[in-house]
Amino acid sequence: MNDNVKKVYSVLTENLSSVIVGKERVCELAVISLLCGGHILLDDVPGTGKTVFAKTFAASLSLDFKRVQCVPDMLPSDLMGVNFFDMKLSEFRFIPGPVFTGILLADEVNRAMPKTQAGLLECMEERQVSVDGRTYEIPSPFMVIATQNPLETKGTFELPEAQLDRFLIKTDMGYPTHGENVEILRRKLNGAAAPALKTVDKETVLAASRELEDIYVCDDILDYASTLCESTRVGSDILLGASPRALIHLLYVARGYAAIRGRDHVIPDDVKDAACPVLAHRIIFRNSFGTDKNKGKTFIEKLLETTPVPTEQIDFSRR
Repeated sequence: MNDNVKKVYSVLTENLSSVIVGKERVCELAVISLLCGGHILLDDVPGTGKTVFAKTFAASLSLDFKRVQCVPDMLPSDLMGVNFFDMKLSEFRFIPGPVFTGILLADEVNRAMPKTQAGLLECMEERQVSVDGRTYEIPSPFMVIATQNPLETKGTFELPEAQLDRFLIKTDMGYPTHGENVEILRRKLNGAAAPALKTVDKETVLAASRELEDIYVCDDILDYASTLCESTRVGSDILLGASPRALIHLLYVARGYAAIRGRDHVIPDDVKDAACPVLAHRIIFRNSFGTDKNKGKTFIEKLLETTPVPTEQIDFSRR
């Protein structure tokens, strides 16, 4: 594992494990999303630790952090910022919104109306905000951690396909095991004090992101990933499959898995582990009406079982 990647991963996993019990998979995905410059959507029922996870993750980084509690009457300007007329100077002055930060927690993002959700499209993809004909750049690193409850429908607005496609990763927290439940109760009943969190500075995060660019991806892996994405577009039940952006994101996350596992090259298992978190939320089915929240994940899992995996004499040497 490269030095900066190792430092970021070890600090974040140690901090998160001291606060959240048994969420190693989600921690891996969050670290990878940060290093890839992507965004993550935590989709799960209330009480599973989504907000605590996001706040602990942000507290582990020496980056600006802002939280937005999304509500139906929120306006796009409440996120992006607004031009304010300064009476003293007799001129308009731009007041940046919460998106101008390092880590943005958009809590219960599906409670915001569609026009407000649309305010996140430009900043999540292009790292910039356009207000009244002027464009303002959002400094890197910039990461959105959004949460939502997949079961609640009253007072919520389902994220459109374009919004979902902006998220590098969508995952759930999942219910804890019996042993993890016991440990949660033990910590709460003993009144344990909040642990002191270590922090990682901005320069280390940016250096770790650059180290990911050195992870080698051979042609066989490129072919395997492309075949997986192309297969998501085939079938009478498929309305929309994975886009070229989804394919690029799949390789980004696969490189992230390789990096945190201490390798300088991507193997098929990295692509497999990245497939569901990256692709499942981008697959749109005909006549599904949102009745099966796990349909995309099941579909990707079946593709992984049927798509031939490159195994013979893969050349991992640099070319």
